[in-house]
Amino acid sequence: MIRIFNSLSREKEEFVPQREGVVTMYVCGPTVYDRGHLGHGRSAVVFDVIRRYFSYRGFQVNYVSNYTDIDDKMITRAAERGISVAELADEIIPLYREDFAELRILPADAHPKATEYVKEMIELISVLEEKGATYVLDDGVYYDVSVFEGYGKLSGQKLDELQAGARVAVKDAKRGPSDFVLWKFEKPGEPAWDSPWGRGRPGWHIECSAMVKTVLGQPIDIHGGGLDLTFPHHECEIAQSELAYGAPFARYWMHNGFVNIDKEKMSKSLNNFITLRESFKSYPGRVIRFLYLLTHYRSPLDFSADLLEQAKGGLARIDQFLGLLGHYKPGDADAGVAERLEEEEKQFQTFLDNDFDVSGALGVVFRVVTDMNDAMQKKLLSGRDVQLVRDWMGRVDSILAVAPDVDDREVDPEIDALIQEREAARKARDFARSDEIRDMLKVRGIVLEDTPDGVMWKRV
Repeated sequence: MIRIFNSLSREKEEFVPQREGVVTMYVCGPTVYDRGHLGHGRSAVVFDVIRRYFSYRGFQVNYVSNYTDIDDKMITRAAERGISVAELADEIIPLYREDFAELRILPADAHPKATEYVKEMIELISVLEEKGATYVLDDGVYYDVSVFEGYGKLSGQKLDELQAGARVAVKDAKRGPSDFVLWKFEKPGEPAWDSPWGRGRPGWHIECSAMVKTVLGQPIDIHGGGLDLTFPHHECEIAQSELAYGAPFARYWMHNGFVNIDKEKMSKSLNNFITLRESFKSYPGRVIRFLYLLTHYRSPLDFSADLLEQAKGGLARIDQFLGLLGHYKPGDADAGVAERLEEEEKQFQTFLDNDFDVSGALGVVFRVVTDMNDAMQKKLLSGRDVQLVRDWMGRVDSILAVAPDVDDREVDPEIDALIQEREAARKARDFARSDEIRDMLKVRGIVLEDTPDGVMWKRV
């Protein structure tokens, strides 16, 4: 049984999908006016792991994550660079795809862009108008949150206590401080579409409501995103969608915690953000991914050099283990490996079933690494056991996605030939040549390790 902390109820609930064996997930994606930063990466990795775990447990997962390709920031940045908003989006979206691929994030089943669903947004606004939830001011069409009794239920705020702010524009003419814009009237030089209320463009909140309804249907099983989206964005989505269609918008709401830099929330507004591309210059994407996994997804992540080194060290243990496994010469003893691995996999699942406790699940992985390393040193693994361990690691890595692309099991004739030449030089006590070959390989990113089972090599 999988239990999820539902941000709506503020407690853990048993996950029961609407359709047996099928999970529908929608995760708010980035506004594509600039490169992604560590906060974007964390959210993407969190929900990638959750998606992968559902697949591992046998569910069919319909996973959607959008791109916001029209908003104030897009317009401002495009104007600064002297290009169109569409050109800016066409430039930035591939950069996100590259960065997310570096983090080993699986592509969504659909990546809808806001500009592709303007027609559906207009239709949704029209439905809200028919229900008496909208009014027009000189700059656009607004949603009157007082019409929706449930406004504030996700963030836990009462309507009469809500303060204007966050990403809700303050405007004296609004009926209430939390009312938000659905349709912005055209301004010179800005992209605009025809609508029943005049040419303009959609507000920010309306896009996800329209895309969820169109692409996945309503309600969906899980809606996810960063904690900063709880209010006002997700609160406004609920108000729009549930009033319009008379059904829950999402049955489970999930939010990942912030990334902190020097104990302060990382954000572009505070100018303390680190882009993913910058981080990749110092650490491979799988190290950054592993760093995200060390902290429970709902907790703040304090990004630091110490945590990076911890992630790097954890991956080194896994890499070394896989290398030893690849070079191990099987013994004949039966150490009950199949039963032990089966029990450990149950423990692994127990942690992930408990609101996707990946850090706890990693403890199981490292326990297996330690136990199997010990078994190899004592020559207690048969050839069948080795394959069982490999299969076990493969299954857990289908969720974690941190194993090396190229490990010590790879065969490279040229490298093997140099290693054999080095071994011959060592036996001939030609240590100068032996050291020369080791240095040659090191320059190529190959590190040698002398073990009782022979020389192993790995890429670094």
